[in-house]
Amino acid sequence: MVIRYLSRSSSARTAALAAAALVLLSTPASATTAEPSPPKPGPAYSSDLLDRPGVQARPGAGAPALPDDVSALSWLVADARSGEVLAAHNAHRQLPPASTLKSLFALTALPHLDAVSRHRVTQSELDGVGDGSSLVGVEAGRSYSVADLWRGVFLSSGNDAVHVLAKLNGGWQQTVRQMRAKARALGARDTHVVSPDGYDAAGQVSSAYDLAVFGRAGLADPEFSRYCSTPVAKFPHGNWSYPIQNTNRLLTGADGVARYPGLLGIKNGYTSHAGNTLVSAAQRDGRTLVVSVMNPQAGGGHRVYEETRALLDWGFKAADHVRPVGSLIPESERRDAARAAAPDAGPAVRSVGDDGSDWTSILLVSAGSVALLAGAVVLVRRRRARV
Repeated sequence: MVIRYLSRSSSARTAALAAAALVLLSTPASATTAEPSPPKPGPAYSSDLLDRPGVQARPGAGAPALPDDVSALSWLVADARSGEVLAAHNAHRQLPPASTLKSLFALTALPHLDAVSRHRVTQSELDGVGDGSSLVGVEAGRSYSVADLWRGVFLSSGNDAVHVLAKLNGGWQQTVRQMRAKARALGARDTHVVSPDGYDAAGQVSSAYDLAVFGRAGLADPEFSRYCSTPVAKFPHGNWSYPIQNTNRLLTGADGVARYPGLLGIKNGYTSHAGNTLVSAAQRDGRTLVVSVMNPQAGGGHRVYEETRALLDWGFKAADHVRPVGSLIPESERRDAARAAAPDAGPAVRSVGDDGSDWTSILLVSAGSVALLAGAVVLVRRRRARV
């Protein structure tokens, strides 16, 4: 049964409600024996916690204490499968992301570029690479496969490779626009893209929350996952090639940083303005965690890896003993999932009255498949008085 109310005054609305009640009361019981089940409740947590400054965690019985020596300005630990945030510190604080922004670049451009196609690089494509950038060694006049260039991005964090791929993707500014749109589509509202390679630029920011969102989305893409988890590869140089090693030391175990068991990679970054940044994922006993860490304030350049290690260790121990403090999944997607999970939940139909007032109609679905057509429509309208 569909009941739609269109009214221009409170008295007319009251009359409409009374008429609707009479219709419902007079409906045979057999026509309303199978009312729809109520929607399933949403998650038992509020994402508002992530909007608050400081550490946010909801430990339960048996939960280990968070590591007390994490000095990063912002960090977050989340379950990659469910999107549930297990704990965070200044999750939405906007900070320069450095090369971790390349994860968003890859999410944006990978679907548009054929990995096996080849491209001869021009000098103009390399002219915009910023001073002091990390490079993989792309040279003008040489031909590279798109896959070669992506390995240069993920392993060597090569800004030269990013510039060439952005050109293939439609140009630098087109890629910026696409990255901004991609961030919004993923629910990453803290990110503002100016330079797709993560090079320091005025106004370019992201957050630990958004970096975790990008990391989680990347793990769902087989091509992204393959590149970001590759520890060592060869990069072509004419008739020969040279080895390149992933700069994520938790993946390679290089430079005195112990390799983290089960690490799936993702992306690290550094600039003098951003400090050290890192978004990583690891898998253990069927669970995958995503951890993002931005700009540790203590220790040297390797501190970001050790703080990530400590947070991963905590997350695997605590996952079954804490209540989530938020979600990496946009609220709209959670609502859609809840509606899809609710059996026989009919949609609400919105109507606008003659005065512009917005009313929500009620859709009642009976057990029979033909009951929808058997509904009654009650329309109550108040005509404008003529002078």
